[in-house]
Amino acid sequence: MNRPGTWSFLESFLKRRKTARAVVAEQPDPEPETNAQDATTPDDEDLLLRMSTAAWRILVIGLFIAVIIYLLVQVRLAVIPVILAVFVTALLMPPTNWLRRHGLGRGSSTTIAMIGALVVLSGVITMIVQPAIDGFSGLVQSVQEAIEGLPKLAEAMGQDPQAVDQLIKNITEQAQGALQEDWATWVSQAWAAGSSVAELLVGLILVLVLTIYFVHSGDRLVTWLLSLFPAQTRRSLGAAGEIAYGVMGRYVRGVALVGLIDAVGIGVFLIFLIDPSLAIPLIVLTFIGAFLPVIGAFVTGLLAALVALVTEDWVIALIVVAVVIIVQQLESHVFAPRVYGKALELPSAVVLLAITIGGLVASIAGMFLATPTVAVLAALLRNRPSTPSAAEQAEEGDEDAGGAPPPRRPPRPPGRSHHPGAVRAGQHRAVGARRGRTGDGPVRPRRCRRADRTAGRRAVKITRVGGALRILLSPCA
Repeated sequence: MNRPGTWSFLESFLKRRKTARAVVAEQPDPEPETNAQDATTPDDEDLLLRMSTAAWRILVIGLFIAVIIYLLVQVRLAVIPVILAVFVTALLMPPTNWLRRHGLGRGSSTTIAMIGALVVLSGVITMIVQPAIDGFSGLVQSVQEAIEGLPKLAEAMGQDPQAVDQLIKNITEQAQGALQEDWATWVSQAWAAGSSVAELLVGLILVLVLTIYFVHSGDRLVTWLLSLFPAQTRRSLGAAGEIAYGVMGRYVRGVALVGLIDAVGIGVFLIFLIDPSLAIPLIVLTFIGAFLPVIGAFVTGLLAALVALVTEDWVIALIVVAVVIIVQQLESHVFAPRVYGKALELPSAVVLLAITIGGLVASIAGMFLATPTVAVLAALLRNRPSTPSAAEQAEEGDEDAGGAPPPRRPPRPPGRSHHPGAVRAGQHRAVGARRGRTGDGPVRPRRCRRADRTAGRRAVKITRVGGALRILLSPCA
């Protein structure tokens, strides 16, 4: 006998119990109580650990860089020609590639490019040396006239001309006495200069030979160098090499174009303001000074102003200074940003510091090579190549082992079986024909399917029955 309200009481009891369990499940677990003295600071410990790890890494990297720089300085006679050859190659590769695209081979295109470069270099040397020799006598005469005119200039400024004349005579006598007394020192310095000239000639010959080889077979050399490294690092090393070579090429071509603009802009005025025999060497020096950013423009402009002051007068010198300043401002704010692009995104302070360090390490050659080296390092840091995935590394390893990369499995069409023994319908028809069966056969019992799996002779028969796709296991043999 059921009492009235019994079931309603049980239902309300179960409902309250279920609600209580849900409330308990939603409440978070109580945190364990910790004393203030036992509390730890893992963030501080992690920070100290990261700082110590970073400090050790910085020390190791700094030591490695110092060792590399020391070794490069010791073998600078071979390192500097290699770097210069790479720069010259970056200048010669565009015309060489153009010749190759128009049907010429490696040998013919390399020969034409090198002959053209040598002709241009010979013309530049002729433009510097011959006018300088012709104008040297005039320059010496102008200097002598300027020295003789110093007493008159001192008298015009209210100074004693005889004291100035006596000072000039004393300086001349001291110079002659130093030359006569320290002749042994001068001989040793001349011998050292001769050794430097011999090293310079050897370096120039090495630059020429390396440039010919790089232009002809530079890509093969890069491929051979990459083959010396493990397969998993070749992609990143190749990408870094492409970035470095691209930056060097854009830098050299940009500097050459900017130097040409400066030389033409300043040279047009120098030819009309001073002696043309002295203006032509100054024009060429202005072009060469462009390869020394920031400092080169100042030095060449100062030299042009001094030559104008000595050979002409102070008014012409001021005009030359004004012309140099205007051209340099146009070059810095208009031409250089468009020409360089991202090849030389370096602050002026970084450029000055790099040139100073380069001069201390490798004298004049280091000053010329410091800026492009820093530009390459900055480009590599900005465009760090990504690390290849594991699949790409495995694929490269298979290719290096001599075998072809494994083919990718084609995607299964919709409605097909995912059984490992599934084959195409055409393949199954061939299997059925080989077994003497055509058409739609009945479904075989389970023992036949088990026998097929055991013997390893599994196939799939795809037939259409009533517009539906069925997969039937082939009969056992």
